[in-house]
Amino acid sequence: MKNITAGVMGGLGPMASVYFYKMVVDMTDAKTDQEHVDMVITNRATTPDRSAYILGKSDENPADVLVSDAQKLEQFGVDFIVITCNTAHYFYDKINKSVDIPVLSIVEETIKYAKENGHKKLGIMATTGNIKTELYQKMCERFDMEYFVLDDEKQQQVMEIIYDDIKSGKPADMNKFNKLVNHLKENGCDGIVLGCTELSILKNDNNLDNDLYIDSLEVLARQTIIKSNRKVKEILV
Repeated sequence: MKNITAGVMGGLGPMASVYFYKMVVDMTDAKTDQEHVDMVITNRATTPDRSAYILGKSDENPADVLVSDAQKLEQFGVDFIVITCNTAHYFYDKINKSVDIPVLSIVEETIKYAKENGHKKLGIMATTGNIKTELYQKMCERFDMEYFVLDDEKQQQVMEIIYDDIKSGKPADMNKFNKLVNHLKENGCDGIVLGCTELSILKNDNNLDNDLYIDSLEVLARQTIIKSNRKVKEILV
């Protein structure tokens, strides 16, 4: 069997990349080093902020950096690429067209996973850049899934959790987070998409329920293992 190497575009943010690598290791059914996934990881922490550019708050376009890193990973010899940032998938088409190897979409894989696991209506928690460009909304429509997004005031609270808490290295305000989740549930959501990798950190740090939350980073880790011809543990750790 040919060895498959995954290319990981990381640093978006750095701690999310750490969590992703740990997830892949923890979720791989391996009894020796050699049964784990081969990975090449970039940690381009200086990549311009994706949400700020999308919302017109910055003129620093991250696309050139993202494309350059994807091409460098291809030159290194990886067999496929994953991007550990949901909002960066605004540039997915440009990245995908710049290389001749597959680029997995965290957005597509997350919604596909939610549908396969019986969810009917998804509450979407993501950056404002992600929400405004409708990355998850359009993917839900493609898979005939109902969805609900927060209003501007509550969406700002999500951004505070992502930027003021997690990206700043502080514990997430779980009181604020739980109120937002309750609001989504009150609006008929039977699944909550954690569509920002910082929210994946929040889920891991607080041991949140796997049945309610669809963790985009965890879904990507699972698909990375499968794409690498490795086995996923039946019981996740």
